[in-house]
Amino acid sequence: MFRRFKFEEALYDKLEYIPLAVRRKFDLSGVSLTLAQWQSLGRGERLAICHFPINLEEERTAFRVFIREAVERSSQSAVSLLSDSEKLAAEPPADPPPAVVESSRAAGVELTKPLWEKLDTDERYVLLKLGSGPNVSRNFVPALKEFLQAYGA
Repeated sequence: MFRRFKFEEALYDKLEYIPLAVRRKFDLSGVSLTLAQWQSLGRGERLAICHFPINLEEERTAFRVFIREAVERSSQSAVSLLSDSEKLAAEPPADPPPAVVESSRAAGVELTKPLWEKLDTDERYVLLKLGSGPNVSRNFVPALKEFLQAYGA
């Protein structure tokens, strides 16, 4: 399944950049892909990666093999694999991380634990990726508004 977010809508046509839902698939599967490697793939390969299922371990294995072979064929560079601790980052924590709470507060939203719990894991992952670290992404506020609107918050 290919999860699409409204705030990323402009990139879905060409898939020139890696959608966040696909980045999460990479993390869950233990694959690290650079933007150059992603862009070296044909649009059909990028689209296939977007739609590739990864719910079962055998699907994740097939996903890794497909990506590795496609990247090596197109860019002649090796795909990096993530450590087990890096893979765990794909599963957002049960409590809203302080950095995301602060980023939300700066956007005028009080991100409480009950509100965080209403979000699904993809949405939590997106907010964690966009709203943590020293530089909050310009997409953080549009993503936050999209998710909260869906829950009537």
